Amino acid sequence: MGKKVRKEVEPPPKDVFEPLLIESKAAATVVLMLDSPEEEVLAKACDAIYKFASKGDENKVALLGLGAVERLYKLISHEDPIVRRNAMMVFGIMASNHDVKKLLRELDVTSSLLSHLVPEEDVVIHEFATLCLAHMAVEYTTKVQIFEQGGLEPLISLLSSPDPDVTKNSVECIYLLVQDFQSRAAVCELNVIPPLLDLLKSEYPVIQLLALKTLEVISKDRETRIILGENQGLDCLLKILETNEFNDLHVEALAVLGNCLEDVHTMQLIRQTGGLKKLLSFVGVSTVPDIQKNAAKAIAKAACDSENRKILNEENVENCLINLLEIDDDGVKVAASQAISAMCENLASKRAFGLQGIPQLVQLLSSDDEEVKEAAVIALANLTTASPSNASAVAEAEGIEPLVKTLNTERHEAVANAAAVLTNMAMQEPLRLCIQSHGVMSVLTEPLRSASSRVQSRAALTVAAFGCDANARSELRDAGGLGPLVELLHSKDKEVRRNACWAVMVCASDELTAVELCRLGALDILEEINQSTGRRNNFSEAALERLLDNNLSQKYSQMGYLSSSNVITDGFYDYGKIKPGVKLLSLEELSMQELADRRAIIFINAKPQEDVLAVEEKPQHLSYEQTTLSPFTSRKSSREKVRKGKGKKEEEKMKEVEIMSEVQDEINLEDVQWQPPPDFMLMNYINDASKTILPLTTTREQVVALAQFVADKMGGAIERDKLHDFSWELHISEIKFELKSNIVPIGKVKKGTFYHRALLFKVIADRLGIGCSLVRGEYNRGWNEVKLVDDSPQGVTGLLLPPQEYIVDLMFVPGFLMKQESVEADQYKYI
Repeated sequence: MGKKVRKEVEPPPKDVFEPLLIESKAAATVVLMLDSPEEEVLAKACDAIYKFASKGDENKVALLGLGAVERLYKLISHEDPIVRRNAMMVFGIMASNHDVKKLLRELDVTSSLLSHLVPEEDVVIHEFATLCLAHMAVEYTTKVQIFEQGGLEPLISLLSSPDPDVTKNSVECIYLLVQDFQSRAAVCELNVIPPLLDLLKSEYPVIQLLALKTLEVISKDRETRIILGENQGLDCLLKILETNEFNDLHVEALAVLGNCLEDVHTMQLIRQTGGLKKLLSFVGVSTVPDIQKNAAKAIAKAACDSENRKILNEENVENCLINLLEIDDDGVKVAASQAISAMCENLASKRAFGLQGIPQLVQLLSSDDEEVKEAAVIALANLTTASPSNASAVAEAEGIEPLVKTLNTERHEAVANAAAVLTNMAMQEPLRLCIQSHGVMSVLTEPLRSASSRVQSRAALTVAAFGCDANARSELRDAGGLGPLVELLHSKDKEVRRNACWAVMVCASDELTAVELCRLGALDILEEINQSTGRRNNFSEAALERLLDNNLSQKYSQMGYLSSSNVITDGFYDYGKIKPGVKLLSLEELSMQELADRRAIIFINAKPQEDVLAVEEKPQHLSYEQTTLSPFTSRKSSREKVRKGKGKKEEEKMKEVEIMSEVQDEINLEDVQWQPPPDFMLMNYINDASKTILPLTTTREQVVALAQFVADKMGGAIERDKLHDFSWELHISEIKFELKSNIVPIGKVKKGTFYHRALLFKVIADRLGIGCSLVRGEYNRGWNEVKLVDDSPQGVTGLLLPPQEYIVDLMFVPGFLMKQESVEADQYKYI
């Protein structure tokens, strides 16, 4: 037997580490392994981290805290393809977390990700790099980075990738990027339309859906729509609508078509191929609310063009929209109402909707959904504009009450358009009266206070439309609507200010409202507006004129002039000249003031006794002084004076019921509206003048006779050099003391100077129908101007001369007529 030789095993080199299998259950340990220089370790660590991160968002946050993202960022550019791939996989799923995305933006990873989208790179890297970009492209800053770093081109190239995940991520990323207008314009130049249309044929619904959504966004640009048509994109969209198995894509396909229909050329093309009829038919049979809503939106977009409206009208689109109003879905009702609003620009469509659609729209005004109500009232506003027949149809559909109620809603557009409909309807008197019976003026007070300038403007315009009626003005007054209307005169909005001036002009048509408007400061504001070249408008000037014409006391005090068309009526008073900006108190307020050493206020009141409640209650044996005095004193003193005038027997009888009587008197006097006392002497003047002056044949004779009549009642003719001896001031002071009031009825004045006589002449002339103006001069002067036609020159017949303006002498030679520019006239005015 031979001797066995034992072979010795060579020991490993001293510098080689023997393989070590490590099993770790701690994420922190695996994250540390990402710093290893060994590719195998890195690849396995990335794989382990991928599985861990895939389990949930909490794990991603944990990895973020352990510093995994920074290490992975270095590895996505590793030279080993397996390490690079595994690291990119982790990056792709980690990017779905918000905090991770924030860190990725700080690390500026987009350029690195985009560099991996080259064709020679692994498809898995394509998948997760595009996934990461899709997650990050939600943020605007990342969109800008991707665009600026040229990311659109490689993403568009990947739309043709054989891998569906790559395609899905790429189209999703493009969809997010084109939300920004820069990217939207760029993708067209990069020819994105053909690959997107190819994706519509994909077997994966999610890819088809994202492709359609992208087309919907980019087709908002006209250039894209043209390219879409050139690439038979419209046929693709219509085929989708015709295919029942693609019903989950119908909504988006309709949205793209809606954009395309904005172009007349595209509309005509679809119509020629029968596509428009198919589209409307498809909408008619569909029961899916989203499809119906998108169809209505598509029609609304198309109807923005007049030529498109004509085409749609010829295809009877009105029937389609009216049917959509009946659908039990608020979104569909809103979209259909908006489409009707757009189609109203076409007169034929407006008539068609008037015959059928108005009742349905009126019903929607009672909807619980505020958006539905708003869309319906906007449609009604468009339908009734310049269409009396449609306005009548709204009334026939019982739309007045819900429209008035809509004025109280919170949505500004609903309120503004409800006011617009009511304004349109108010153009017809029967409808205006019917609307007024629903208390529209009271309801308008709140819209006038609105913070929305649009609501303010429409509300003021509605006030102007209804303010032509006296009852409507009274209702607005009683509801406190004049205050907010006057406040709108301060508005910086040009339209609001203009419409407010219009409303004030209309409302100032009667004395009560005009006086109240003046009290609220409208006069001062209008004067300020008219002094500004930038704020003045035609209505501001007309409003100021109307306001003064219906508040002659204010006009005469402020302007010192009343024209022949300004007829003085009962209640007028001459306060004297007031400075601009000074508020003129009412006669009632002035009557409450204590007797003062100031110019007497001359007032006019020739109402018959039976018209004045306070006088009716007075016994017949009261003197003129008693009946004149009592209304200018306090209610208590008036009651005492009346009681003193009664006989003792009557006073004794009253003792039994004295307490009850005093209480009843107090109630009655508080309830009765204040009235100025009647001026019986003025009544007599008017009656006497009517009998003696009206029978005269010529205006000249009447003017002369009236001048003599007035002078006779006011102290007669005064010699010019003895004018200073004519003690009219003492006489007026005695009347004031006698009446215990600053207010003097003109009939009490027996010694009157220039302005007293001129006022009386104007008052009686207005009652007799003799045209004359009243002018206030300086230093207690006042005069009347009349226009008379002179006789033809001797020997000339049939020559009609223009009227000449004369000043009537009421002081020195009563009845003497002085030509306006003559020396005598100047002396009468100033000397």
